[in-house]
Amino acid sequence: MDTEARPTERDRSFPPDGPEDTSERTGPEGRSRSALVSRITEWLPGGRISLTLLLCLLFLAAVSAFVARPFEIPSGSMERGLRVGDRVLVNKLAYRLGAGPLRGDVIVFDGSGYFGEADYIKRVVGVGGDHVVCCDGEGRIRVNGRSVDESGFLYPGDSPSTVPFDVVVPGGRLFVLGDHRSRSSDSRDHLGSPGGGMIPVDVVVGRADGIVWPPGHATRLHRPGAYARVPAPEADAAHPAVGAHG
Repeated sequence: MDTEARPTERDRSFPPDGPEDTSERTGPEGRSRSALVSRITEWLPGGRISLTLLLCLLFLAAVSAFVARPFEIPSGSMERGLRVGDRVLVNKLAYRLGAGPLRGDVIVFDGSGYFGEADYIKRVVGVGGDHVVCCDGEGRIRVNGRSVDESGFLYPGDSPSTVPFDVVVPGGRLFVLGDHRSRSSDSRDHLGSPGGGMIPVDVVVGRADGIVWPPGHATRLHRPGAYARVPAPEADAAHPAVGAHG
C-alpha cells in the first residue's frame, strides 16, 4: 500500500507563500505622490531633511497667520505683569468665534491711524456703550457708575490716571489703557483725536493668553475679576453716534 503522502492542491483562498506583491494595490495616485516626493527631495539640498524642515516652516506660518502668533513686549507700558522683552502668545481666534473683547482683556491691536504705525498691547477698560470716568473720590476709575479696584494689576506706585477724562465709548470701539499708567501712551493721550482715543474692534489682532518667553516668567494671563461687577451700559449709550468728551 502506498503510504507516501500525496501532495494536495494549494487552497486558492490563501495567498502564496513569500512576500506579497503590493504594487497593484498602491495605485497610480500613490505612485505619483511618491515620485513627486522623490523629485522634490532630489532637487532640494539636504533631501528629505530639508523637505521636512520646509513643511514645518509652512505649518508654523499658517498657524501664525490664522491661529496664534508671538508678540514681543516693546516697552514698559504693561508692567508689572508684562516686562520689556517678554513674548506673549496672541490668540487670533479668541474673538472670531464668539463675543468681542471684554473688559480686563489684554489685547494686541494695529494702531495704524489711531496710535501710531505699529502694533500695541493694552488692557481693555471700556467696551461699546460704557461710560468711563476718572476719577472717583478715592482716585479710582469708574465704569458705568461702578468704581474699579485695579490694584491687582496696576503698576505699584501708579495712580489710575493723572489725566481726568469722562467718555462714552461708541459702539464697536474700545477704551484701552496700559497697566503702567505713568509710562503708557493709550486712549487718554488721544481724547481730542478723531475717534476720541477709542480703537475699533476690527483692528484687534487677538487676545494675549500667556507669556511664553522667557521660561522663568512663563504664565497664563487671566482676565482679572476687578471688572466682574461692572453693570452693563445703558441701552441708549451704545449708539455709535455718541462720541467722547473730556
